[in-house]
Amino acid sequence: QVNVVESGGGSVQAGGSLRLSCVVSGYNITYNCMGWFRQPLGKEREWSATITGGGSTGYADSVTGRFTISRDNAKNTVYLQMNILKLEDTGVYYCAACRLGQFTFWGQGTQVTVSP
Repeated sequence: QVNVVESGGGSVQAGGSLRLSCVVSGYNITYNCMGWFRQPLGKEREWSATITGGGSTGYADSVTGRFTISRDNAKNTVYLQMNILKLEDTGVYYCAACRLGQFTFWGQGTQVTVSP
């Protein structure tokens, strides 16, 4: 059984920072891509960042320059460092692990709330 568990969400003032963690068990993420997505209240889930098995990264325009995705394969963990948070960054953040290049295994999400 594959489990994906996000943590690190919370409430922060605009301009602040948070670091999300995503621990995967039951599946080796080493050679697989990992991603972070977010879903603002009342809106559809949107992609935020990806890191490939080789360590290449990609970001949505909305988070480029502010968010950094990284991975620690020894811990089977992926991180999302979020800086200069904005009100529009509020939402539930989901982590996903790829299988055969497709985001297959998903976590339950962690809430991030940015206040003025």
